[in-house]
Amino acid sequence: MHPVAPRQLRPFTVGRFQQGSPTLPIELPGVALAALATLAFGAVLGPEAPLIAIGRGLGALAIRSIERDSAPAAVALIATAGSFAAISTLIGSPVVAAFLMLEVAGLGGTMLAVALLPGLLAAGLGFLVFVGLDSLTGLGTFSLAIPELPAFTTPTVAMLAWAFVLGLLCPLIGWLLYTIALSVRTLVHARRLLVTPLLGVAIALLAIVFAELTDQGSENVLFSGQTQLPVLVEQSATWSTGALLLVIVCKGLAYALSLSAFRGGPIFPSLFIGGAIGVLVADLPGMSLVPGLAIGIGAMCATMLKLPFTSVLLATVLLSSDAYAVMPLAIVAVVVAYVTTERLPPPRNWLGRTAPAAVSTST
Repeated sequence: MHPVAPRQLRPFTVGRFQQGSPTLPIELPGVALAALATLAFGAVLGPEAPLIAIGRGLGALAIRSIERDSAPAAVALIATAGSFAAISTLIGSPVVAAFLMLEVAGLGGTMLAVALLPGLLAAGLGFLVFVGLDSLTGLGTFSLAIPELPAFTTPTVAMLAWAFVLGLLCPLIGWLLYTIALSVRTLVHARRLLVTPLLGVAIALLAIVFAELTDQGSENVLFSGQTQLPVLVEQSATWSTGALLLVIVCKGLAYALSLSAFRGGPIFPSLFIGGAIGVLVADLPGMSLVPGLAIGIGAMCATMLKLPFTSVLLATVLLSSDAYAVMPLAIVAVVVAYVTTERLPPPRNWLGRTAPAAVSTST
């Protein structure tokens, strides 16, 4: 008898960053304008995917300006370094940006060192624009850390159990969102000029319905969630259970619709939805706000990004004052969510029509 091969894990085919060839110089203005239009009008996507594309394009443009006949490997290397610098300015941490880019690229072995050193150098030097150098004043530092969190010291068995539960639940939410995005993408692909504006109207209606049914603002549904997450956490006591459930539903649906048609990144919407889940479960038996945030953010990021190391780092960076205490909970939630996501079947196209192979946040 022939030995039975182990079952291959089946990854989601949607929502992942995809690194292609560097953006051509002539395409850079179009990428920037498309991103600005998408983000300014309230699409539930982050700026990281366009920033990576612009950083790669500028890196390739720089080396080709110096040496027109540069080797393709050299162009790719400098383009990757440009993406490191671009994403570090957004996340506010060159180290987290480096982990993100390396995990996206899936590099290992000797290629890891080849890409890591120029990338880290570019990220560090690029960050000097914000922190300053000698007498040169920087533009001001930026941090993802949520301010004024309550103190947290020791995880409990109950918190560990909730990490397993949310690690199993968040992939189901992510699977549903990606299924919606893949199905709607079929309509977008068939009639883009008609369907895309209608999706914008649908996202606006979700925000209006949320604002009318709760005492919270529509900005909690619109946009990436980057600026609203700290506000949500700070004002968590003013949010009812019903409002939290509704913002998760409305934000999630708006996120799925945005993924299907618009250009942008998945990081900040995932952070917001995970944070809202964390606030929601904070009052459950054995839970509190800080571990709820760490577990929710970690599990949701692992589900939507499929980048486990980056998901742990993002969860702990956001909770910097309590990072070491909550890190074990975040790691458990991320690992469970990532494995569960891999074991789920691929998202389905409910409309049953031929659609593009992926709903991509590609650069």
